[in-house]
Amino acid sequence: MKKLEVFFDYSCPYCLKGHENLLQLLPEFPDVEVVWRPCEAHPRPERYGRHSDLCIMGMFYAQNHGADIMKYHDIMYDACLKSRIDIEDLNLLASFASALVNEAEFKDEIKSGMYTAQLNDANSLAYDKSGVWAVPSYRMDGGKALDAVENVGVSKEDLRKFLEN
Repeated sequence: MKKLEVFFDYSCPYCLKGHENLLQLLPEFPDVEVVWRPCEAHPRPERYGRHSDLCIMGMFYAQNHGADIMKYHDIMYDACLKSRIDIEDLNLLASFASALVNEAEFKDEIKSGMYTAQLNDANSLAYDKSGVWAVPSYRMDGGKALDAVENVGVSKEDLRKFLEN
């Protein structure tokens, strides 16, 4: 089994397209195990657009509580890029995710700071240890890397070639 690490940010439209492309391609590569590595495209305190830190901490909550991560991804991409809710408003974000998670627990655990260290570790893994400079980015066993072109993303064909090799 090959391990594919996918570095992504819910607020990045190129990550949504990369997510969709990967899901379409994965059935052709049954020997590939995906490890989801969320990271902020523009970690705080930079002044770029909406920050996805609450969405990412929510993913850690969802994982800890046995939620379907693929459904969580769908909900967060919808919240960020389709419905364009204020993802920095925890109450609104929790309400949006309430079909999948316990809304009150979701808010309480995120507010408690329980996932802050995991968020910081995820950003550090992406930018300090894995050499990610734009998302989505992909890392495969043996040090193979495929990085997005900033403001362009990764084409489905480039992703296919990466998975084949």
